[in-house]
Amino acid sequence: MDKGTVKDTTFYSNALQEEIELLVYVPANYTPLNKYNILIASDGKDYFQLGGIPRLADKLLDDYEIDNIIIVGVPYKNVEDRRRKYIPTGEQHEAYLRFLAHELVPYLDNEYSTFQLGASRGLIGDSMAATASLLAALKYPNIFSKAILQSPYVDEHVLNIVEQSNSTSSISIYHIVGTGEDQVLTTDKKIKDFLTPNRKLHELFLSKGYKTFYEEFNGNHTWKYWKPDLRRALIENFS
Repeated sequence: MDKGTVKDTTFYSNALQEEIELLVYVPANYTPLNKYNILIASDGKDYFQLGGIPRLADKLLDDYEIDNIIIVGVPYKNVEDRRRKYIPTGEQHEAYLRFLAHELVPYLDNEYSTFQLGASRGLIGDSMAATASLLAALKYPNIFSKAILQSPYVDEHVLNIVEQSNSTSSISIYHIVGTGEDQVLTTDKKIKDFLTPNRKLHELFLSKGYKTFYEEFNGNHTWKYWKPDLRRALIENFS
C-alpha cells in the first residue's frame, strides 16, 4: 500500500490575525492531472494522531473505497483557543468560520488540483470541533456541502442557529453520538449531558429537511469510539 505524505505548514489568517498551523495529507496518487476532494478537520492534530486519518485514507484509497481526497487538519493551540474559535459564544468564532471559508479554501484551491466545488468539500470535527464544522457548513453552504459530526457540543445557541438556517441548501450531515454521553466531563471540569441536546439536534435536522445520517453508538465521549467510526464516515461522504 502506497502511503501519502503529511505536510506541516503555517498559514497567516487575516481574519484571525494570527499564524495558523496546518497539517495537509496529500495522497500517494496525487497528480495535478486529476481533481481532488477536500476534507477539513478542526481539532486537526487529534484527527491526524489519535484518529490516524492519514493511514486510514491510504487504505481506503488503495482499496478504491473512497474518491481522491486531500485532508487538512487545523490544530488548536490550547483549551482556551479551542473554545474561542469553535463555539458560537467564542469571541473568535465568526472569524474562524471566515478563515475556513474565505481564506483556507482559496489557499487549498490555489495550491492543489481540487474540484473547486462546494459538493467536493467537507468539514469534520469531534465535540466542539464538530460544532464549528456544522456551523461553518450552515453559514457557507455554497462552499461546504458535507458536515461530519462526531459527538458535537450542542447548546441553545447551536440549536437556534440550526432553527434559523436555510434548509433548502444541499448540505448533507453525518451525525453520531454515544449513549454513554449523558454524563461528559468537559475541559472546564463540569459534567454535562451531550446526549439529550444531540437528540434534539437530530430531530431539528429532520424537521428542517436536511439530508442526514444519524446513529447512537454504545460508548462515551472519547476517541476510543470516534476513531473506528472514521472509516464509515469517509466512505459515506466521499465514495
